Amino acid sequence: MPIHYHGYARYAGTRRPPGQAWAVIAGAGLRNMLSARPFLFVLLFAWLQFFVRGVMFYLAANVPQADVIAPSPATFRDFFDQQGFFVFVVAVYAGTGLIANDRRANALQIYLSKPLTRVEYIAGKLAVVMVFLALVTWVPAVLLLVLQTMFTGSLSFVREHAFLIPAITLFGFLQVLLASITVLALSSLSTSARYVGMLFAGALIFSEAVFQTLRGVTGGTGLSWVSFSANLAQVGDVIFRIEPRYDTPWGVSLAAVAAIIAVSAWVLVHRVRGVEVVT
Repeated sequence: MPIHYHGYARYAGTRRPPGQAWAVIAGAGLRNMLSARPFLFVLLFAWLQFFVRGVMFYLAANVPQADVIAPSPATFRDFFDQQGFFVFVVAVYAGTGLIANDRRANALQIYLSKPLTRVEYIAGKLAVVMVFLALVTWVPAVLLLVLQTMFTGSLSFVREHAFLIPAITLFGFLQVLLASITVLALSSLSTSARYVGMLFAGALIFSEAVFQTLRGVTGGTGLSWVSFSANLAQVGDVIFRIEPRYDTPWGVSLAAVAAIIAVSAWVLVHRVRGVEVVT
């Protein structure tokens, strides 16, 4: 069959403004995860605490004898603490393979040969994990505050604790960003999503084990900054205006969290490239 040369032809498709390619990456990742039925069950199970606390809020607002379970700022702080397990599970399920699978399939070269920058690629992948983590942290926390207002028929609780809305938003964003960018950075270091999950779990468990060992040796909690989860907990207590649970200055814990985010961002920028550099 002869091949006829047609010459140059102008692109006749839709042109998108630069800087929007990350949304295509994010949309594809979200659709892919939502098509997995086991992951949907994980998300549903992660909302169990929301329903339990919703019932408690209803009883506190309508049953005089249930004042003991009335909500307070500590209630919302505890909600984020107890969602920590689901943050880990969703981060592992949704984030470990986002870059590792592309590296295994040598797809980075294809992605970055398009009108797509490294920053847009990273932003799209990061958005996937952050959206799902926000669905199990920030979204139910805000809805709990809405439920409390609806059940009591008054805005007195919100007015009395006006800092709760920015506190929920700030800590929710910090918790989501820390988990998302860390698991994504680890994903960029390997071609195996399973290995990335082991690294992520190992880092959390090892840092906590080191802290608990030092705590037993020193008899205090001044070295809590060595634990990833302890740093986040310490900062969260300050954000929700609760007495910090550890002796470490909260500024040190905040600096540790910022350092983890900065190192993860550096790893992502240097590992996501169209050409593999061999030294």
